[in-house]
Amino acid sequence: MTTNPPEQLLDLVQSHRVTAVIYVAARLGLAELLRDGPRTAEELASLTRADRDALARLLVALSTVGICSRVGEGRYLLTELGAGLDGAAERSFKNWVIFEGSMLVRRWDGLLDSIMSGKTAAQLQDVDDNFDLMARTPEHVRIFNEAMTDLTRLVTHHLLQAYDFGTISHLMDVGGGSGELMGAVAREYSNIKGTVFDLPRCANAANQHFGSLGLSDRLTFVAGNFFHAVPTVADAIILKSIVHDWDDERSCIILGNCRKALPRKGKLLLVERAMPESPGTDDASRSCAMSDLNMLRGPGGRERTEREYYRLLTETGFRPTAAHRADRFNLIEAQPC
Repeated sequence: MTTNPPEQLLDLVQSHRVTAVIYVAARLGLAELLRDGPRTAEELASLTRADRDALARLLVALSTVGICSRVGEGRYLLTELGAGLDGAAERSFKNWVIFEGSMLVRRWDGLLDSIMSGKTAAQLQDVDDNFDLMARTPEHVRIFNEAMTDLTRLVTHHLLQAYDFGTISHLMDVGGGSGELMGAVAREYSNIKGTVFDLPRCANAANQHFGSLGLSDRLTFVAGNFFHAVPTVADAIILKSIVHDWDDERSCIILGNCRKALPRKGKLLLVERAMPESPGTDDASRSCAMSDLNMLRGPGGRERTEREYYRLLTETGFRPTAAHRADRFNLIEAQPC
């Protein structure tokens, strides 16, 4: 990025174009088509049924942001960065790219309205809950769930390195969706039994995932709503990227229900990114601040500092006992008081 302030500002304000370019590459499946080696624009146009000239121009743009590189005469090779758009990659990010490019960009288009009113996109449409609004369009639910799986897969490796789950006999992932995190923990720790607790619409995906891993004998899905109650089945509960979705009042309801569900010597594992006390201009601060605005515009929650998470835990009957760093996320371990 240039150090000339006006040009730097221009680069920043035009960054949405990069999102659009990467999104189109994901929708066209270019990473999958380049998986086995370089191809020409003509070959890719034929395979995607895209206009040859327009696709050639897209490939140039993709090469400038590092998704692919030009080799030889008009042939393009997938880079290590671009391989993350391959849906079959071990740590694929394709579903998140599609979520960002098809749903979040539209949500952010109304950010000014949320800044002026303090309301979410759903509330501005007279719907209290963003997730209820999304549920009206099944395709949006599918895109969202697959994107959350990608995001969880991205951080799971770091969580398993940062925390020893070996002392837990039964772990429940509250708000665990399709069970990506629970499945990864169970594969790593053969002694653990697991439960994923989430809305009924996640049941099929979770059960299919457990079956594909060969872990249906140890992992189960329980349907319910964490605002109403949390099942009393586990000696430890993990909440990953759940509390940041909600304001303090609703977050305390979730944490309070988890507190009621845990035994006296149980554990709560709260996994969230921590907003810096004094955000700077570094990449981590910017990422957290942008996520905070995404919560404002979306479900109505917020990114919080570690101190603010400790306060919520204390107010809901927990005693924080340790904190572990897992790449961009913090894992706060707490016990019922």
